[in-house]
Amino acid sequence: MKFPGKRKSKHYFPVSHKGRISFDYDFSRKGAVHVVGIDQLLVDIEAQVDDNFLKEQGLPKGQSVVLDDVKGEELYQYLKQNNLVTGEYPGGAVGNTLHNYSVVSDGKSILFGVINKNITVGDYAYKYICNTCSLVDLSYLQPCENGQMGKAICFITPDGERTFGICVGKMNDLSPEYISEPLIKESSLVLISAYLLRDERTPLFKSTMKAVKIAKDNDIPVVLSLGTEFLIRDKRDFFIDFIKEYVNVLAMNDLEAKALTLQPDPLLAGEWCLDIADMALITVGPHGLYLSAYADKKFARETKNQLHTKSIVMYNKYEYSRGMLKQHCVEPIKVFTHINPYLGGPGKVANTNGAGDAALAAIIHDISANVYHKDMIPNSPKHVAKFLTYSSLAQISKYCNRVSFEVLEQNSPRLLRGLPEKEDNLEEGYWEK
Repeated sequence: MKFPGKRKSKHYFPVSHKGRISFDYDFSRKGAVHVVGIDQLLVDIEAQVDDNFLKEQGLPKGQSVVLDDVKGEELYQYLKQNNLVTGEYPGGAVGNTLHNYSVVSDGKSILFGVINKNITVGDYAYKYICNTCSLVDLSYLQPCENGQMGKAICFITPDGERTFGICVGKMNDLSPEYISEPLIKESSLVLISAYLLRDERTPLFKSTMKAVKIAKDNDIPVVLSLGTEFLIRDKRDFFIDFIKEYVNVLAMNDLEAKALTLQPDPLLAGEWCLDIADMALITVGPHGLYLSAYADKKFARETKNQLHTKSIVMYNKYEYSRGMLKQHCVEPIKVFTHINPYLGGPGKVANTNGAGDAALAAIIHDISANVYHKDMIPNSPKHVAKFLTYSSLAQISKYCNRVSFEVLEQNSPRLLRGLPEKEDNLEEGYWEK
């Protein structure tokens, strides 16, 4: 487990020596931290199209729609024949996030989902496995006898907007029997996405409900990525009730935040989210990201940065506080932070695919690092209270920003490499808060 972010050596806690990765992971050993995620295993197919193409195909721009497998295959063949496909990659919001988490943290993650039982060299399943970090454990996937993995066709218009057409395949067939209770009970957190809850008739929905109930019964944090504005707006009441019952950490973009909270202002949307969850990440594209969370007033730390007022007066006053679950606070207060894009963002952004998942990977790393540190050094002053995060909100926002920047610069929703060992052009103390 690496330390979250880039800081001076005096801040590092003990880490294990790197070496070969064993096929059999010892979950019982000290410091054996892992996170669990459930996903619709997908292959991402990216294509460059114009607005007229979307209108002709009846695809609402910026939204995610389900296509039947026949139409999906027809679209795919048309795109290939006209040289519009720019790449084919392993995908899925949770799969991308776990991959990025394992790359930046050197930490173990476990993915539940459905994959072909018979895999041949060069097919979708083979490419998915080959392009997933080796620290993401795929040995608990459910093998399917017939049918194919799902695919998500990402139509990118000249303005960089992404529109998705989802071909389901077998991705919704995950049986509850493949959800391992012992792995969830020993995990740092459980990561899910709103896509898993789209259709309550599917085995995948039942599997997701089983996982979050196990997590709730064992005080394991549940992290939910909202995924798409359309789905949240369509099932808003359902998601509000679900979040109140099971979810601790929310992740979304500004459009999804507005659909859930009915608040167009991201800061007020973050405040609203704290009425149904414990922590929220809202990404706002070129305007950076917002984090909101709870802190116990006794442990709240005032910022050393300039105070800012937007829709909330001096909203960042306690941004140096570490996040906590509301139930663990004696006197809970809401704390917020905002950060603009790292170094102003990459010079040219081909598309924003995966930036939000990358930011969420950084948050997951910080939460799991707190579990790891507590396991390794239980008497540390870092654990005088039951904190959710290892770092302050201000620090986490910088880390989220940095990982998102790397994804955007690489033009890939999955990190092709870890963060550089040396950071150039950083103001003094960027990672020190």
